[in-house]
Amino acid sequence: MSKFEILKFLILRSIGNFLLLFAIFGVGATFAPSLYYEFQYRMIRTKGVHFTVLQNKKSSLGEVLTKIKTENKNTKTEFKLSDIVAAEKELVLIPKDTDFGILIPKIGANAKVIPNVDPSNEKEFLKVLQKGVAHAKGTVFPGIKGNSYLFAHSTDNFWDVGRYNAVFYLLKDLVPGDDVVVFFENRRYNYKVVETKVADATDVTSLVDNRTNEEQLILQTCWPPGTTWKRLLVVAKPK
Repeated sequence: MSKFEILKFLILRSIGNFLLLFAIFGVGATFAPSLYYEFQYRMIRTKGVHFTVLQNKKSSLGEVLTKIKTENKNTKTEFKLSDIVAAEKELVLIPKDTDFGILIPKIGANAKVIPNVDPSNEKEFLKVLQKGVAHAKGTVFPGIKGNSYLFAHSTDNFWDVGRYNAVFYLLKDLVPGDDVVVFFENRRYNYKVVETKVADATDVTSLVDNRTNEEQLILQTCWPPGTTWKRLLVVAKPK
């Protein structure tokens, strides 16, 4: 084998190794966020850990924090996997925002909600979804009859799942009877899941026909995660 052929072989092998490592990194970056949340949830279920939210109906965030401290419980706005591993049976979630926020005890979800976001304006809602959950413009707010529509979904790229879908990734594990807590204008609203369903991406019934005679909370994420193929909807009603 000539020196030229050896050099060519080494260059091609180096390029091949680089592409392989890049592919491995890409796969890891793509699925790591969803796998992390999935594993954390399974750990929660295995250990029998459950999250709770304070039972007060109305309070400022400062009052919430004060009450929690006096109860001397494990309290945070968000618990990491290491916290779960070392956790006691009960952990208390501190709402990230009592002006408008959502907490789902079963899956440990806790996020700020940004109001009046246009779900048809991708440029607008993608910026919002990096900060929290979006409230669909044109739908009602908690405490009012009609559909209050909250969404946190991914784009059509798998590598964006961690950026846009982490908060609601575990919505798939909710079943009828599970609790959802929403804070709006420092008032707490308690809901119970009544239905979960998969809808077409073009189905906007819950957005358009939201002036119903009853109060409903609808949570939406993309299904499957990382696609725009379908929508997973979780419907909850006041307890």
